[in-house]
Amino acid sequence: MKQFVAFIRKEFYHIFRDRRTTLILIGMPITQIILFGFAISTEVKNVQTAILSNSPDIETRHVIDRLDASEYFTIKYIVHSSEELNELFRQNKIELAIAFPDDFNKQRLDTENLQIIADATDPNQAIIRSTYANGIISTALAELRQTSPGEHLTLVHSRLLYNPRMQSTYNFVPGIMGLILMLICAMMTSISIVREKETGTMEVLLVSPMNALFVTLSKAVPYFVLSLLNLATILLLSVFVLKVPVAGSLATLLGISLLFIFVSLALGLFISCVTRTQVAAMLISGMVLMIPTIIFSGIIFPIESMPTVLQGISCLIPARWYASAVRKVMIEGVPFAFVLQETGILMAMAILLVILTTRKFKNRLE
Repeated sequence: MKQFVAFIRKEFYHIFRDRRTTLILIGMPITQIILFGFAISTEVKNVQTAILSNSPDIETRHVIDRLDASEYFTIKYIVHSSEELNELFRQNKIELAIAFPDDFNKQRLDTENLQIIADATDPNQAIIRSTYANGIISTALAELRQTSPGEHLTLVHSRLLYNPRMQSTYNFVPGIMGLILMLICAMMTSISIVREKETGTMEVLLVSPMNALFVTLSKAVPYFVLSLLNLATILLLSVFVLKVPVAGSLATLLGISLLFIFVSLALGLFISCVTRTQVAAMLISGMVLMIPTIIFSGIIFPIESMPTVLQGISCLIPARWYASAVRKVMIEGVPFAFVLQETGILMAMAILLVILTTRKFKNRLE
């Protein structure tokens, strides 16, 4: 045990002696969580909007004021012909337009009488902007109907669970946590061991009195400890900077995160056993892991919308199950019983990776 602790202490010395490694381990998670948290967003804000209207009545003004008062739309132009509107779209000066019919105040005050015109260069953004505009306009028209004499209206009230303000960070942060921990743990662990192989010092470590597998594990333990620091930093930034609350049990969230860190470290050890150079380890742990994690973990693309074959591939990505568990615990606030499936799959992955790493490591010794 003393030898094992001595090897761990030696690895800590090696990490902190290399300023670049220390910067990657500590600085990269902070940069990534802030960058991804603020940069990746599907929220609608400050959409440049034009109004096509020839009826300057109170009802039209009320709807326009409601749109302009929201944080989602900024009324930049009020035009009186479709030619002017088309010219604004061609010049990329607006992204959305609301066309009011003539004598709007004498009609039924219904959204069916309005036309929402969106720039569909980006189809997803066009749909989101149109949906937001339709919601605000419907609310404004409902207010007008309630104040009009003789009008009776039955409103259907909708309620958004878990994320009432529809902040995109609620969806992205769990996936980003998985991406950061996966890259840091797997990449740094695999490179540290392969570096020993390249410099020829790994053979010196293997002939020590300690078991060869424990020599390898001793190099992973420091990264596990530093990953705990990264996890604490990510959670603090998520809660206090990105304003994503921890609705569920913090102990459950930490337990699942520790399990995922172990899976990532085991994956890094496996990569170190099948590669001979730092370049190869960097390519596998960095590029090969990063792209599938982004695509198949549900960070950006909904897994349910993928073809069946790709959904099956996503089941092999550990970050998918971690992101799903974090969303349930962190955002929905469910108890541990509701994340048993994700926990069980991550445990199975950890056991399988440890077995594969052990066998491959033994084969290399032979």
